[in-house]
Amino acid sequence: MTVQLLVTQLWFTRSEFIRCLDGVTDEEARRRFEPMNSIGWIVGHLADQENRYWVRFAQGITIIPELKELVGYGRPPSSPPLDDMWSAWQRITENADHYL
Repeated sequence: MTVQLLVTQLWFTRSEFIRCLDGVTDEEARRRFEPMNSIGWIVGHLADQENRYWVRFAQGITIIPELKELVGYGRPPSSPPLDDMWSAWQRITENADHYL
């Protein structure tokens, strides 16, 4: 599989992620059904992952450094505001796309 196909698959996966969460309210996104994390945490965690691989490792920059402490790998559960996590995700994926 070529890199171009993998990037296309990533973009498709992102679009489905957005589509699946369309209409989710902040209140709903902050709820936790233990042991799972909240939806807000998951959005932020995915943003942190993209920041790590496609922005920091690939480009040498970090867009939102505090994101790792809030929703990074191994961090305790939290329920961050959904709007903040979507904003972080958008900023990071836009920067990641410059590399991809």
